[in-house]
Amino acid sequence: MKITAFLGSPRVEGNSDILLKEALKAVEAAGHDILMFRLNDMDIKPCQNCGGCDDTGICVFADDMLKISSAIRESDRFILASPVFFFGLSAQSKIMIDRCQSFWCEKYLLKKTIPAGPAGRKGLLMLVGGMKKEVGVQCSEVTAQAFFRTISVPHHETLSFLGVDAKGAIRSHPSALNEAFETAKRLLL
Repeated sequence: MKITAFLGSPRVEGNSDILLKEALKAVEAAGHDILMFRLNDMDIKPCQNCGGCDDTGICVFADDMLKISSAIRESDRFILASPVFFFGLSAQSKIMIDRCQSFWCEKYLLKKTIPAGPAGRKGLLMLVGGMKKEVGVQCSEVTAQAFFRTISVPHHETLSFLGVDAKGAIRSHPSALNEAFETAKRLLL
């Protein structure tokens, strides 16, 4: 099984990074292939809403999104880890999601979905935010759900932790790291 992970945090060794690494330990222990994208380090141009993908389902811009698009087509499981900024996914996460407009065109305009392999396609959304209001998770969840459905991932689970802000503070959460590991194990089923 191929697993693609997206780290949407700009902060190295931040809470989202730590949480994602813990989840990937479960994937590694199960012996699956992992392709990890640290979105902040990638050259991804924002979607220009140019219509260039309307007739083909293929984006006309050649940047690092080409690697991501290839991984999306070839993978069975997806993990998106993002901090919650101003009640939404990070800009790094959102720029990647917006560039999936080409997949939206392919699926909904051209009526071509990405075929599911024998293991099917599932996703995991991991969110960490400093605020304590659930609305940040809800807003992020809706965006992530649209992303997952667009790339033909019909089911995903969301794992979220609020009130966690300082760099590395997720390590002090009583259950977060264990929950990340166990949720990733379920993702593989």
